[in-house]
Formats: sequence, structure tokens, C-alpha cells
Amino acid sequence: MADWTFLTNHAHVLLCVAKDPGMRLRDIAEAVGITERAGQRIIAELVADGYLTRRRDGRRNRYQLYPELPLRHPLERHHQIGELLAALGSEHRVEPPMP
Repeated sequence: MADWTFLTNHAHVLLCVAKDPGMRLRDIAEAVGITERAGQRIIAELVADGYLTRRRDGRRNRYQLYPELPLRHPLERHHQIGELLAALGSEHRVEPPMP
């Protein structure tokens, strides 16, 4: 794998969740190339900042992504998460609102 990439691990996690809102953390971590612990931390940060919500569905988690929220860096703040996902070819799956 390359020493660096154009996207952060946070962006990679968002891409995984957009692709499959029920994806297991183990599978997200493997796809991104990080440890499960790092994946947990990233998911927790995305939830804490309102980019994701998490709900239990049996023994698994399901995530809801909010594509209308802005990117965090001041240079990109005028763009939304959904724009990034669309530009990278991700078809965000719309989940029903969480209770």
C-alpha cells in the first residue's frame, strides 16, 4: 500500500458506511486498512460530531450517514459530505430515520 493517500481514514470509513450501512466494524477496518480499534475511534468521532448515528439491529450496528453536512476543513466547508461521496462514485443508501 502507498505511504499516503488523498483521502483520510475518516473519509474511507464514510465511504464504507455509505456503501453498506450495516457493514461490520471488522469489515470496515479491513477495507480501510486500519485496526478495529482505530475503526472504533473513527466511528465514535463521526458519531460524536453528528456525521453518523448508530443503532443496534440485533447483534449488529446500523449506521445512518448525513450527506447534507459540511466537510470539516475550512477549505472545503462549502461542500457537503454527499458531494464527496458522489464524486467518488458512492451511491449513498438512504436509510429510514432512526428512532
